[in-house]
Amino acid sequence: MDSLITAAGRALAAGDPLGALKRVALRDDAPALALRGIAMAQLGDLVRARVLLRRAAGAFGPKEIVPKARCVVAEAEIAFASRDLNWPVKALRAARIALEQRGDHANAAHARYLEIRRCLLIGRLQEAERILSSFDLATLTPALRTIHELAVAGIAMRRIQAKAAQAALAGAEEAARWARIPALAAEVEQAFMALEAPAARRIAGGETRPLLLEDVETLFASGALIIDACRHAVRQGANVVALAKRPVLFTLVRALAEAWPADISREALVARAFRGKSADESHRVRLRVEIARLRIALRPLAGIEATRRGFLLVPRDPREVVILAPPLDGENADVLAFLADGESWSSSALALALGSSQRTVQRALDALAAAGKVQWIGKGRARRWMTPPLPGFATMLLLPVSMTGD
Repeated sequence: MDSLITAAGRALAAGDPLGALKRVALRDDAPALALRGIAMAQLGDLVRARVLLRRAAGAFGPKEIVPKARCVVAEAEIAFASRDLNWPVKALRAARIALEQRGDHANAAHARYLEIRRCLLIGRLQEAERILSSFDLATLTPALRTIHELAVAGIAMRRIQAKAAQAALAGAEEAARWARIPALAAEVEQAFMALEAPAARRIAGGETRPLLLEDVETLFASGALIIDACRHAVRQGANVVALAKRPVLFTLVRALAEAWPADISREALVARAFRGKSADESHRVRLRVEIARLRIALRPLAGIEATRRGFLLVPRDPREVVILAPPLDGENADVLAFLADGESWSSSALALALGSSQRTVQRALDALAAAGKVQWIGKGRARRWMTPPLPGFATMLLLPVSMTGD
């Protein structure tokens, strides 16, 4: 490897893409193409970066397994940064194994962290923790240690563990100082801002106030009956009833909680649950069926009593009923939560991350676009959706987490 390639590689490792391009910008050999691709990725031109990395992978010979694998890892990082979550993960794992077998442990570790990043984007926290547990922290470079602590903080935020997230981010900040890579330091700073921004709204007794993540953690430990509109669940302590796949039931329990300690009329429940339809006899029958289903679902936490005019929520422990609402209003807040990172997403990637159908996501995007909240670029399969970051709000409570085992 010649001196210019070596110098360009060191510049990239130090977070200096322009310095790397000064050395290899006019070269078309395989190592130079790979370095140019990584430099373009660091500068934000992800489309050009992917083209260069694919050219580099094709230019390396059949025996140059390690350079080819590094190109695959770099392309995977670009794919996940551009929210191409359907990028073949098997190729990344094969590249990581090839790097491990040939002693390139630093790039193999980076490949593992890319797998973790994808797991966090689609809410697979247990899988992310399993991969994290395989690392020997004593062998990590400062840059990899920063990425490790950011991953730990990301998991803690999703699990509503503010103190653990704070500790992990403090470790990431210290490691980033040793790494001296501006992009890593900026990522740590952005994570701190998310931790210190309002993550939800607390609605109780007709009053609404914003909550930080640590406030949400305290609320979860308070023993109150919480109607969690961020993750569409009802929870009290360790007991959680997931209603994300039963939207009518969640709409009913939220309406009951908003009226608590008073009851709510049948007409109002029909209007909320059945999209404003008038309460004729068929809707009253359907309402009774849905209320019966809700009684069964909420049996560990609360009961529902019929009154003369409607229904009343009766918690098993009636100390307090609280609605935990997203910091963003609107029924498409979960889609906005992903777009709030400022990256461009395809509708298929959003559907994968949300665990929803692509058609449902497309309808939400169309509604948000009509309201001027999102915009799209490209056409056909290349279309991507994006919006500027939403300042002052953290949306980690809106991002998906499996309610089973998490």
